[in-house]
Amino acid sequence: MEAKLPLTIIDNQQLHYENDILKIAVLGGVKLEGLDRLRVTLKVELKACPELAEGISPRPALRHNMDLYNDTQLEKIIRKIAERMEIGTSVIAASLSELTNHLESYRLQLLKDQSEQKQVKKQLTEIEREEALELLKINNLLQTTNDLIGKSGVIGEELNRLLMYIIFTFRKGRTPLHVISLGSSGTGKTHLQEKVGELMPEEDKLEITTLSENAFYYFGQRELKNKLILIEDLDGAENVLYPLRELQSKKRISKTIAHTNSKGERRTIHLIVEGPVSVAGCTTQEHIYEDNANRSFLIYLDESKEQDQHIMNYQRLLCAGKINIEEENKIKNLLQNVQRLLQPIKIINPYAEYLQLPSEVFKPRRTNAHYLLFIEAITFYKQYQRTQQVDESTGEIYIYTEIEDIQEANQLIKNILLRKSDELSGACRNYFEKLKQYLQENKLTQFNNRELRKALRIPTSTQKRHTIALIENYFIKKVKGTKERGYLYEIVNSKEYQELQSKITNVLDETLQKLVLSQAEGIQQSGSGPLEAQTNSEPPKTKHSKKSKEKVQEN
Repeated sequence: MEAKLPLTIIDNQQLHYENDILKIAVLGGVKLEGLDRLRVTLKVELKACPELAEGISPRPALRHNMDLYNDTQLEKIIRKIAERMEIGTSVIAASLSELTNHLESYRLQLLKDQSEQKQVKKQLTEIEREEALELLKINNLLQTTNDLIGKSGVIGEELNRLLMYIIFTFRKGRTPLHVISLGSSGTGKTHLQEKVGELMPEEDKLEITTLSENAFYYFGQRELKNKLILIEDLDGAENVLYPLRELQSKKRISKTIAHTNSKGERRTIHLIVEGPVSVAGCTTQEHIYEDNANRSFLIYLDESKEQDQHIMNYQRLLCAGKINIEEENKIKNLLQNVQRLLQPIKIINPYAEYLQLPSEVFKPRRTNAHYLLFIEAITFYKQYQRTQQVDESTGEIYIYTEIEDIQEANQLIKNILLRKSDELSGACRNYFEKLKQYLQENKLTQFNNRELRKALRIPTSTQKRHTIALIENYFIKKVKGTKERGYLYEIVNSKEYQELQSKITNVLDETLQKLVLSQAEGIQQSGSGPLEAQTNSEPPKTKHSKKSKEKVQEN
């Protein structure tokens, strides 16, 4: 039966369909998630007879919710409508079939429009493009960027905010990096992630509070590709941590499900979602998310009193109306436009085989990969300051890492490597450093738990956990006392953390110094460029030619 009128869309919550006999309203619209079902609430009426007053139906309307893909439910509603309206079942079945076709087309169009809307990138004006390009070409780009991040409303956390910004930027890289923010409750973990996340374009990120276990499998195949996924609280997203780890490691996830079509036939559907993605999350419980932490950079929030004062001063100025919100938004827009200008590009690090990690680092294989990728991330951010090369055999464009990229990476990553070399967890280390500071300020060599707990204002259970860890790793020892009366403790080596820090710094600095000296000697002896001068071996044997930036952009 041909419909005289197509599906009429009143709004997304109310759709109308009618033919010569029936009027059907779809109340509440259709759900976009789960294409294996079509749950709707229908209001079915007979069309008004000419002899009755206008708009009055000869039979009372039937309201019912159901799944149009469920044959059993469909048969029941057809019989119910036939009894209520006193018309044949074949007419009703044909009407519902046609309605289903219209709703399917409508839903697919909505999904298509939604997908296109997500993929639409903001078109920069000529002025916006010039401002962003000017910033990307500026000398001392990282320091300038860090200053702008601070002016955008991110208070303090100078090292962490720049580190997080670079990691977020490298979401477009071949192997994106990931970050987990750790700290006590109320220290601003979510705030830092949220504020730095605001500097990324809206079309390139996905913010998550909670997700069901299988939610990631129902994204479009390429919908998450090179996206930044921000998880507000890892504790509220435990169900999706496994697929997230798969996206991080394998750069894709897949799932096979059984699907029953409208004819009752069961078939298997293979769902595939492609990465890579960059994932960021916050938690107070470092030990629970060890598998995720091993794949990520761990950022420990500044919990010092000075940072507390900086944040509270900003809060006071904000309430007093002395913060220029318009200027902050202008800087955010500038940094978002900078992100839009950055394009995926291959990066070759000719120094990679000569870089060394400190031997103290735990799990060196994964840490070494993160270190090399972080250097790539800095080179990626500086792509407009590098001469682009073209592989003549493949036509692929690439740029080289320079020594200054390694130097800046070392400065930013020292604290990360230090934490990855520490036998203590981040929370326990923070407690131990506060303990040292307390003893130094009060000129003490010994302490008891009760006195320290009162001074540092920490719960008994937390202190007990840290004390056990410190004793087991021989950072502190009992000197006297009993279980009933309590023990006195003293620190075994109060300078162990500084010594570890010095070892890591020396290894990085010595490796960098060797590269600088090797490059200088090579240039002096042969007059060669930086690529040939940095080692005694041959530079990368890739056939390349230099192109002007305009020609490269055309490609």
